[in-house]
Amino acid sequence: MSHEPPTPGQQPPEDDPFRKKPQDEGSQPPPAPPPPPSDGSAGGGGPYGGQGPYGGGGPYGGGSGGPGGGPYGGGPGGPYGGGPGGPYGGGPYGYGGADPLAGMPPLADTGRRVLARIIDWIVVAIPLALIALPFNIYDRVTDQGDWEDVWTTNNGNQWVFQLITIVAYIGYDTLMVNKNRGQTLGMRLLGMRVAMLNDGSVPNTNAALIRAIVLWLPGLICCACLWPLLLLILIMVDKPYKQGLHDKAAKTVVVSTTQ
Repeated sequence: MSHEPPTPGQQPPEDDPFRKKPQDEGSQPPPAPPPPPSDGSAGGGGPYGGQGPYGGGGPYGGGSGGPGGGPYGGGPGGPYGGGPGGPYGGGPYGYGGADPLAGMPPLADTGRRVLARIIDWIVVAIPLALIALPFNIYDRVTDQGDWEDVWTTNNGNQWVFQLITIVAYIGYDTLMVNKNRGQTLGMRLLGMRVAMLNDGSVPNTNAALIRAIVLWLPGLICCACLWPLLLLILIMVDKPYKQGLHDKAAKTVVVSTTQ
């Protein structure tokens, strides 16, 4: 089975390995029949009866410990089920269970995330460098000798160009994450994508916008070095989802598309 995500505009296939599919009520197995009477042969208390180890309520049965709700079932407590003990149950953002990563693709490697961020920064910076020419940004750098002096100079052209820069980075990240299967160009090249934490789906416009604002805005306004470093530290120390502040704000994770 190919692990390449579908092209933009296509609906994800039913066996999409990059998206969780919580079971709905209509997909639950039918309830187990009532246990037979406890008559000592194949009854409710026997080894194969309704309440025995292979019966309706045993570890492989249809009750709370069986397919309807046990370790291999879809009810409460099953890692593949929809109840409060399963990965789509009552945990943070809808997940629960002993293993919060159950059912998820592998989380993307931190080093690849950093490299993808650098690629995306360059992708947007190149056209911005051309746009800057009419605003005489480079002339002021030559005259004043320091980028910091340029950005702190109260100049109308500089403020317009800074606004264009903010819109470019936030708009790029928002559109790519929302319209390109959760992938910026850097993420696509390095085999990862942004996914909603609750079900692995592509972030909607609001989630993608919130994520992009928290990701880029502080660094573009005042903290060009400190903000990316802070996000990197939080990604490295966050457990278990490796979320930066931008991921936490949008309730997203970054997962690998190569398994």
